[in-house]
Amino acid sequence: MAMHTPSPQTPDPAAARTRVVVLGAAGRDFHDFNVVLRDDPGVEVVAFTATQIPDIEGRRYPPSLAGPLYPQGIPIVAESELDELVAREHVDVVVFAYSDVRHEQVMHLASRCIAAGADFRLHSARRTMLRSAKPVVAVTAVRTGVGKSQTTRHLARLLTGLGLRVVAVRHPMPYGDLAAQACQRFATYADLDRHDCTIEEREEYEPHLDAGVVVYAGVDYERILREAEQEADVVLWDGGNNDLPFYVPDLHVVLADPLRPGDEAAYHPGEANVRMADVVVVAKCDSARPGDVAAVEASVRTLNPRATVLRADSPVTVDDPAAVAGRRVLVVEDGPTLTHGSMTYGAGVVGARSAGAAQIVDPTPYAVGSIAATYARYPNARGVLPAMGYGDAQVRDLEATIRAAVEAGACDAVVAGTPVDLTRVLSVPVPIVRARYELREVVPGGLAAAVRAALPTVQPPSPDHPSTSYAGSRS
Repeated sequence: MAMHTPSPQTPDPAAARTRVVVLGAAGRDFHDFNVVLRDDPGVEVVAFTATQIPDIEGRRYPPSLAGPLYPQGIPIVAESELDELVAREHVDVVVFAYSDVRHEQVMHLASRCIAAGADFRLHSARRTMLRSAKPVVAVTAVRTGVGKSQTTRHLARLLTGLGLRVVAVRHPMPYGDLAAQACQRFATYADLDRHDCTIEEREEYEPHLDAGVVVYAGVDYERILREAEQEADVVLWDGGNNDLPFYVPDLHVVLADPLRPGDEAAYHPGEANVRMADVVVVAKCDSARPGDVAAVEASVRTLNPRATVLRADSPVTVDDPAAVAGRRVLVVEDGPTLTHGSMTYGAGVVGARSAGAAQIVDPTPYAVGSIAATYARYPNARGVLPAMGYGDAQVRDLEATIRAAVEAGACDAVVAGTPVDLTRVLSVPVPIVRARYELREVVPGGLAAAVRAALPTVQPPSPDHPSTSYAGSRS
């Protein structure tokens, strides 16, 4: 059988720079470029690609962020164009830079690049993590939808209970004007409105604001870190998907999911997180089978024998159980948990069932626009309504889907398992009842002990000395 050989590329003799494409999803890709590639005169990034997040391709990474080597900025194209892009642009290296992807899928992408004639590269955590002048506690996971948010809130309460000023830095969600979103600070709900935050962003920011914790996010995470350090005793990295931390952590807490046993060793970069972790929290133990909890614990101990392994429950409460009991309810769940997180339900379903809902209404027949497209791409999400809120059009489709179910006489109430207050962004003719969830350690005190061990020299500021110095070592 004849072996396929890629057509030889004709290099430009005047071009000495290594030509690079960065595969991304509007987050890790921009960070890796900023930290590793942007100022390297021997590298020319000819394009970013985009996947997972809608409406990212077709834009440009702006010159104000791309730096002086890229006066025209950098185009962002769909990942589906990868093979053609490598050939057309004579690409030397393709860098993979997004998260929550099966190992098998990563290697399929690698095979495409190799066959097209380009090297395939994954940047290490060490090369892409920035060092902070303040201690960093990082929360990451093995998959999207494991329980990072409630764990981050739990740690924030522990740290503020020690009298420390905590600033949360959230993994990027730059769905709007990238230049305007370079460095964003959120201290009030008015800041969310001022920055035109999407539902996806509000889901992550609102719980922190409710707890009095300032949040930073954006695109330029060096600038974000330096500004956050000015008002923080401790920086709390609030990870997205199952991505690696952007900052060198003094304490790295990783969430593992017994509802998806085996995923801790099957997804990138979730497995890397487990191998790097100081503490692994096996979450949702109150919802999982004991055998699956034990299997995940055993897998984690094999991957990382030095990590402390803790168990935690994720109890769900419903704000108004009487509005749910005996009713037909449509459940809205966190979007990414259902999409690239591949779950079939979340806290909303758990809360609706515990409150005695008569029926969980399948919204699929009433789906319109982008919601219908989401079901077509992610059929596992059918049966609940994913809170797809990456832009105004998706918010309108979300509202229209709920209204259609109500007008058809199928729905008496909505149970919202997303952390965002949907009443602030949606107007529907039935009650919206929130299902809330928190972290509860099976054996209390494990995370507090890990915090004290990792940050032994951190002291709260005195009235006369508002800045706290940190003399701990950094690895």
